[in-house]
Amino acid sequence: VFLAGTPEHRCAVPRGANLSGEWRNASIPLELRGGRAAPSRCRRYRLAALANLSALGLRPGSDVELESLEQEPCLDGWEYNRDVYRSTIVTEWNLVCDNDWKGPLSTSLFFVGVLLGSFVSGQLSDKFGRKNVLFATLAMQTGFSFVQVFSTSWEMFSVFFVLVGMGQISNYVAAFVLGTEILGKSIRVLFCTLGVCIFYAFGYMLLPLFAYFIRDWRMLLLALTLPGLLCIPLWWVIPESPRWLISQGRFQEAEDIIRKAAKTNGLTAPDVILDPSELQDLNSQKQQTYTILDLMKTRNILTITIMSVILWMIISVGYFGLSLDTPNLHGDVYVNCFLSAVIEVPAYVISWLLLRNLPRRYSMAAALFLGGCVLLFIQLVPSHIRALSILLVMLGKFGITSAFSMVYVYTAELYPTVVRNMGVGASSMASRLGSILSPYFVYLGAYDRFLPYILMGSLTVLSGILTLFLPESYGMPLPDTIDQMLLVKGLEYRPASSSTRDSKEEEENPEIFKSTAF
Repeated sequence: VFLAGTPEHRCAVPRGANLSGEWRNASIPLELRGGRAAPSRCRRYRLAALANLSALGLRPGSDVELESLEQEPCLDGWEYNRDVYRSTIVTEWNLVCDNDWKGPLSTSLFFVGVLLGSFVSGQLSDKFGRKNVLFATLAMQTGFSFVQVFSTSWEMFSVFFVLVGMGQISNYVAAFVLGTEILGKSIRVLFCTLGVCIFYAFGYMLLPLFAYFIRDWRMLLLALTLPGLLCIPLWWVIPESPRWLISQGRFQEAEDIIRKAAKTNGLTAPDVILDPSELQDLNSQKQQTYTILDLMKTRNILTITIMSVILWMIISVGYFGLSLDTPNLHGDVYVNCFLSAVIEVPAYVISWLLLRNLPRRYSMAAALFLGGCVLLFIQLVPSHIRALSILLVMLGKFGITSAFSMVYVYTAELYPTVVRNMGVGASSMASRLGSILSPYFVYLGAYDRFLPYILMGSLTVLSGILTLFLPESYGMPLPDTIDQMLLVKGLEYRPASSSTRDSKEEEENPEIFKSTAF
């Protein structure tokens, strides 16, 4: 929104051009934009012809019909309005007119990095540990973002943007997994829903504040990069995941972390927490391996996979499309971006309450219908009632953000344990593809201001209808095998599984489980 902001611009007319003041003022043709006549952004009248007419003492309009004059592209560059942005990558490298596709491509390339990071981050954290990958990718994001500040070309900026995207999603996923594995059950739910999302929204709110006071893109990027250094002391605060250490056979390290947690919580840990012989037997048991093809094994799981992929992609297009579209709204871009961030807080709180108390299917569908319908209504708002159109966009963002935070939980509950990670991963990959496409939905606004809202609104309403065909998972125990999904169409009943036995054990021995899970 701010690094690649496109200010108002017009063709530059060099000071050395032999034009009178009148002809200089008339050198840019007018074009219809938003129902009003405005100076062309990409064309000017041919300067050689204007110089001849000026030398002859003819006057524009009265002596010469301007519409009959030959036009040419902006051969001497552009003049940019500096009222909103002092400099952006657009003004730095003239990403306008014939090169205007490069702005949205920069954003898409960031999301390509996010897609690539999504592929490798899980495998890296499984191999090298949650904590190591978390801090390595934080360093990657901060380091490459710092190098980006000194970019000498658009190509260099975009290449580093891909690497920043890879680091960003990798540390986000690693932090999410690490928090899930080291926190106790009650805190874990709060961390995964409100904790991660609300602090994401707080960071989002700080962005327009930084951008308002720092109008130069290099200084802004530097200011947004330096807070990454504040994470360095956290290396001595955040422990490695004991669950991961156990999976690697590093039982003593895991036990030390658990004992430290018990001591911090004022609990007395038992003499033996982890029995290495039992754990070795557990690890040596041969387990059936599953592949991505298992998501297409039966008609039931294939249908759920196809619907989940479509749902995630559409929600992602809507969320990132509306987030990136704030400069195209009426009013101040900084205020609009701040409102777009603020609206996420109630959206996350409402989605958390809905997940706790109401069926998933109807909660998701209601959020998507709300988001989609208000976006479709925007085109009906009269142009002079600008506040109403902004309100409708924010309502749309509220609905889509609520759906985005609910779809993670809903998708995880639909898939059985044996392929849950792959199911959510495939859906998440579809979400990344949606985010790559989203800048071009915003780009369509250059041709018709309402077109992005019509497309995003229509797709969101369709995804709401699609949600109603998914099975309901609220109040149901999680499925463990693909056979259970197949046998009970709609996930209405499942026999007791190992996960339910585990929860019973936790109820019977609460003190031990508290001490071993922070």
